[in-house]
Amino acid sequence: MDSKIKKAFQAGIAAYAKAEQIDQVDFEKALQAAFEQEAAFMDKVEALDQVFDDYQSFEELREIYFDLLMINFFVDDVQKLEEDYLDSPEWEEIEEQTIDRGTELLNIFLYLNECADEDVEPSLDDYLKEFLLVEEDEFQDEYNIYEKVIANQILVDSTYGEIAKVAKGLGHQEELKELFYPIMSFFNEANPSAEHLNDYAEAAPNKSLDIAVYELIVNFNK
Repeated sequence: MDSKIKKAFQAGIAAYAKAEQIDQVDFEKALQAAFEQEAAFMDKVEALDQVFDDYQSFEELREIYFDLLMINFFVDDVQKLEEDYLDSPEWEEIEEQTIDRGTELLNIFLYLNECADEDVEPSLDDYLKEFLLVEEDEFQDEYNIYEKVIANQILVDSTYGEIAKVAKGLGHQEELKELFYPIMSFFNEANPSAEHLNDYAEAAPNKSLDIAVYELIVNFNK
């Protein structure tokens, strides 16, 4: 597993387990084995799903860790495959099979990797306009997904409490409802102190998941 991804992997699980007051050791060991096995990507997905089936108390993290498995494949596993593997019919078939899996966190991870490669500080404006291209006509799907984020960009200069207030007001049909609070909070404060993390947790609409996702993003960005 890529070292940066491993740091995020461990931080997310630890944060969730602490918030839920559950033991993480066996789950983390099993999930790490799924990530690190020498196997085809879909075999790793099957292994990941089996771990979550076996440890139902962590179910809320399933699709989040699918995203992390995917980015680990792009960063680490794909280096061992043919140079044009991501353009191959085999990968196209995998994309079809997993089209309904994961969340928008994958785009966040891809964006942060790009920022690191180009030595650019991540920002919400850059993410929306330069990475997702939400202002371009051909990327209206992205615009629709991020419509509430676009409308509330001012929150990056606000407080966790104000971000949480907007997050709680989002309808259940909103694709980013569960991720709005941690994503906006990251762009508000990418390097939170212990005090920031306490304030974030106090305001969190869905404490366990929100803390885990924020820790994932923050540690992935380090």
